[in-house]
Amino acid sequence: MNDSSSKTIGKQEAKTLCLSALGGTLEFYDFVIFVFFMSYFTPHFFPKELSPAWQDFNAYGAYAAAYLARPLGGIIMAHFGDKFGRKNMFMLSILLMVIPTFVIAIMPTYHHIGYLAIIILFFIRILQGIAIGGELPGAWVFVREHSPKNSTGLFLGLLTCGVAGGILLGSGVKLILQAIFTEQQMIDFAWRIPFAIGGIFGICSVYLRRFLNETPVFKKLQEQKQLATFPLKKVVKEYKHSIVLSMMITCVLTACVMILCLLIPNYTIKLVQIDPITNTILQMGGVLMMLIGLVVAGSLSDSFGASGTCKFFAIVLFVFCGLYFYELYVGKNVILLAMFYLVACFSTGVVGFAPIFMCEIFEPSVRFSGISFSYNIAYAIAGAITPMLLLNLNEKAITIKGIWSLGGGIYLCFIAIVAYVCAIYFKKLTSK
Repeated sequence: MNDSSSKTIGKQEAKTLCLSALGGTLEFYDFVIFVFFMSYFTPHFFPKELSPAWQDFNAYGAYAAAYLARPLGGIIMAHFGDKFGRKNMFMLSILLMVIPTFVIAIMPTYHHIGYLAIIILFFIRILQGIAIGGELPGAWVFVREHSPKNSTGLFLGLLTCGVAGGILLGSGVKLILQAIFTEQQMIDFAWRIPFAIGGIFGICSVYLRRFLNETPVFKKLQEQKQLATFPLKKVVKEYKHSIVLSMMITCVLTACVMILCLLIPNYTIKLVQIDPITNTILQMGGVLMMLIGLVVAGSLSDSFGASGTCKFFAIVLFVFCGLYFYELYVGKNVILLAMFYLVACFSTGVVGFAPIFMCEIFEPSVRFSGISFSYNIAYAIAGAITPMLLLNLNEKAITIKGIWSLGGGIYLCFIAIVAYVCAIYFKKLTSK
C-alpha cells in the first residue's frame, strides 16, 4: 500500500516528522516517569504498615491500570481519527496526558486524605492510559501517511525513536535529580519535580501540534468519499489475519520496552553491586542503544525488506537476552553485564517493525482503527501481566537453579521467537 504521494523528503515531510516525534517524546515522558520514580513516591500513597513487597505490588498494579485503560482510549480516538481526521486526535491525546501528570505533582498523599489518594492515583493512570492508547497508533498513521514511498521504514523508525526518546528524557531527569538531591530528599519531596516538569512538557506538545497539517491520504479519502462508516466493524470482519499479526508484534514491542528499558533496571540495582547513579547511566545507555536500533532497523527495512531485517534483529535479541540475564542472575560480572545489556537493547530495534508491519496490512480507510484496536488490546494484556510475570521469574531465578536462572530472559527469548514468526507471517500476508 504505497499511498504516500512523494518519493523525496521535502521540508514539509521533515517538519511533520520532527514535530510528531518531539511531541511524542514529551508525551511519552509523562507516561513513563511513573515507573522511574515509583520507588520514591510509593511510601506516600500506601499504608506504612504494608510490607515493601506489598507496596511494590500495589504500585505495579497502578502502573498496570494504565495499560488496561489503553484499549478504550485507542478505539474511541481511532474511530474518530478514521472519520474526522488524524490531527484532531493528536491534540486530544496530549491534553488527556498533561492534566493528570500535573495533578500527581501537586496532589495530597495517603497521609493527608487516606485511601482517596490511592483512588486518585489509579484514576490518573487510567486517564494516562486512555491518552497513550490513541497517541502512538495515531502518530504512526500520521507519519506513515506523510512519508515518502521509499522511506517509510526510516520515517517510522525515527518517529518511534523520538517517542521512545521520552524514556531517555525521563532517565536524564532522574539522573539529574539523583545528583542534586539525597535519596531521603527524593523520597520526601523531590519525586514531585519530574511530574511538574511533565506538565510543562505537555503544554509544549500542545503548542507544537498546532503546526501540523492533516495527512494527504486522509484528505484524499475525504474528497473521494471513501471513509468507512464504522471502521472498527470493517476491521473485525475483513482483517482477522492482520489483527493477529498486529497483536503478536505488539507483544514483542511491549516485552522489549517494559522489561529491558523500564523494569529490569529496578532489579539490577538489587541483584548486582552497583550504585543508583551508575545504574541510571546504564539504563540511559540501554535506551540510547534502543533508539539507534530503531533507526537502523527502519533504514535497513527500506533497503533489504522488512521481513528479512526483522528476522536478523530477532536472532540478535534471542542470543544477547540469554547472555544478559545469565550474567545478571548467575555470572554477576558488571562489565559483561553492561556489554550484553547494551547489545540486547540495540536488538530491541525489532520493536520498530510493529508500525512498519501494521501500517502495511491495513488499508488507509481503516488503518488508524485497525492498528489502534490490535495494538491496544495486545498492549493491555501484555502490559498488565509483564510486570507480574517478571516479578515471578525474578523470584524463581533467585531461589531455583537450572533454566530458571535466566529469570526474565526466558520470556524475552520466547518473545524473540515470536518476532521471527511475525516476520514470516508478514511476508505471507503482503505477498498475496
